[in-house]
Amino acid sequence: MTDAATTTSGPVHDFIAKAVSDHPVVLFMKGEPEQPRCGFSAVVVQILDHLGVEFTGVDVLQSEELRNGIKAYSDWPTIPQLYVKGEFVGGADIVREMFSTGELKGFLEEQGLL
Repeated sequence: MTDAATTTSGPVHDFIAKAVSDHPVVLFMKGEPEQPRCGFSAVVVQILDHLGVEFTGVDVLQSEELRNGIKAYSDWPTIPQLYVKGEFVGGADIVREMFSTGELKGFLEEQGLL
């Protein structure tokens, strides 16, 4: 079985799909919301905290399978990754841009999360 096959199906994919469907806002990040372990993850946590949105953080440093699995799941090469109501929103640059334009706040309000 190839790496691509293991990341698009199986327990890691199922875990990611469950996390995304069970929680309205999920941030796949390095570290935990209380203690981010990379600057990009820290920026997204600060933005979400500033907006006052409740979110669940998933530490991708728990396993290499999870770290690679989330990249395959979203077809997005970097971490952190923000999901809102099952939809992939983006990584740190996109979240920062959406925040600075006010788009993120409006999107979260539309989703009934603020």
